[in-house]
Amino acid sequence: MNIVTTTLRRTFLSALLSAALPAALATSLALPAPAAAADDKVLNLYSARHYQTDEALYEEFTKQTGIKVNRIEAGDEALLERLRNEGANSPADVLLLVDAARLWKAQVEGLFQPVKSKVLDERIPAHLRGKDDGKGAEWYGFATRARVIVYNKASVNPDLVRNYEDLARPELKGKVCTRSGAHPYMLSLIGAMTEHLGEQKAEQWAAGVVANFARKPRGGDTDQVRAVATGECQVALSNSYYLVRLMKSDKPADREVMAKVGIIWPNQSGKGTHVNVSGAGVAKNAPHRDAAIKFLEYLASDSAQLHFANGSNEWPAAKGVKSTNEALQSLGEFKADDLSVASIGRAQVTAAKIIDRVGWR
Repeated sequence: MNIVTTTLRRTFLSALLSAALPAALATSLALPAPAAAADDKVLNLYSARHYQTDEALYEEFTKQTGIKVNRIEAGDEALLERLRNEGANSPADVLLLVDAARLWKAQVEGLFQPVKSKVLDERIPAHLRGKDDGKGAEWYGFATRARVIVYNKASVNPDLVRNYEDLARPELKGKVCTRSGAHPYMLSLIGAMTEHLGEQKAEQWAAGVVANFARKPRGGDTDQVRAVATGECQVALSNSYYLVRLMKSDKPADREVMAKVGIIWPNQSGKGTHVNVSGAGVAKNAPHRDAAIKFLEYLASDSAQLHFANGSNEWPAAKGVKSTNEALQSLGEFKADDLSVASIGRAQVTAAKIIDRVGWR
């Protein structure tokens, strides 16, 4: 049975009509109204992930628990907008997002509810969880990725770019490419730099990076990697999973790109490399709260962790679980920054002010 394509006939038209939803959501799967009985064997998942490999993951959850997973997939912001408009009438049980900045945004808008779970507390490290005021964490990270430095092997001495701070070095003037500073991936990194350095020094660093731009920020991480390979710039930042995708690609052009670039795990002699998370929490008005908690606990299990993380070329977040993704493993071991992702989220406000002041747009 394909749980993703299950057609549900009961819809919540009133919520949809008031939502002004994007076109991508307008054609999405309709979920049952929250008036359904709490003991229904159903879980309504709002997911920003879009991997076909996740289907087997959800089917296994249904097999183990008898709980059917109904899923809506869309971008992070589209899902947040949908939840805002649905309000207390939302049928969402679990919200799954793919960046600490977005998880933090959902948290501060009150779109999650706290969860007390011995399983989750034992499995997921404390620095990979959301806010906990004693009532339980509001979300948990289930996979991690690193933000690495990529350089052109033919033209850059890797000793010049061992740390994030090095991206502001005068020697790199006219050589650095990045995506927009306003993108959540960049906001998370700048937020982490703010937590480590303080606002003033972080702003000085950001201004130095902007002064080194080879061009105005544009495109995604893969575009930055390709720009380094072609010589449009010499140094860039990328999430690790984009590099793994290029490594695993069957396209000769992608393999040629990877042959021309080197990868640096930043700050190995200090705080470690910045890591981000894919994470999930129980939605504020979840009509199937017990099923939602069971689902989060399932995602923390060994088998689900490997399936979940490998499907997106990330590392498992649960303690003691090692990746079996050979391409990811080929990148080697590194020291990860253990800064709390919740604090990275909290630093988003300051990070946004910094990018405005230094013109990182």
